Amino acid sequence: MKTAVIVFPGSNCDRDAHDALLQVTGKAPAMVWHKDGAIPDGTDLVMVPGGFSYGDYLRCGAMAANSPVIGQLKAHAERGGYVLGVCNGFQILCETGLLPGALMMNAGLHFVCKPQTLSIESTNTAYTSAYQGRSEIVIPIAHHEGNYFADDATLDQLEGEGRVAFRYAKGQNPNGAARDIAGILSGNGRVLGMMPHPERALGVHEGGADGLGLFESLMSAA
Repeated sequence: MKTAVIVFPGSNCDRDAHDALLQVTGKAPAMVWHKDGAIPDGTDLVMVPGGFSYGDYLRCGAMAANSPVIGQLKAHAERGGYVLGVCNGFQILCETGLLPGALMMNAGLHFVCKPQTLSIESTNTAYTSAYQGRSEIVIPIAHHEGNYFADDATLDQLEGEGRVAFRYAKGQNPNGAARDIAGILSGNGRVLGMMPHPERALGVHEGGADGLGLFESLMSAA
């Protein structure tokens, strides 16, 4: 699987993304600086990492969504390529329109950073197939604007089309996200945005390995 990681000024999880993809695929991803606007030909997966792109000015992800590389990212998604946006990456994907909704400030108005139990809504996706037989996983979170919001019609559509990939476990919503949503898919199932950090749960030194299944699922799908 050929991969790439987009790097914005203020990204601080790009190295985590690099190391995770190298560990899983055995090949280092291309590190694409946001002004280059060129995702390498033949790329299967583009990862949009977490951090604080452009210092989170205006709205989280708003300035990054207008970066030169975004046209290339949209073209990659439109031709059926896989896109994984984590934390700030999820915010950016919503700002670009590749995913619906928006990420608002946490309901408690505090930054949250902890291991988080997630409910796997379906194992019939390109990102979750390796979790067969499991209903929950633990993935770390670290965000201040992770409160997912969309209008009721959009939420109903996401639910009806099976596009909610992950929820915060019952009674454990850390940020007030609508319907406990932690991650959603695009209409074709190729684009995933999620607030938790699977790249920080690969069983190396993080204290858990539940993120590995997401990348293994992608390897199988690609």
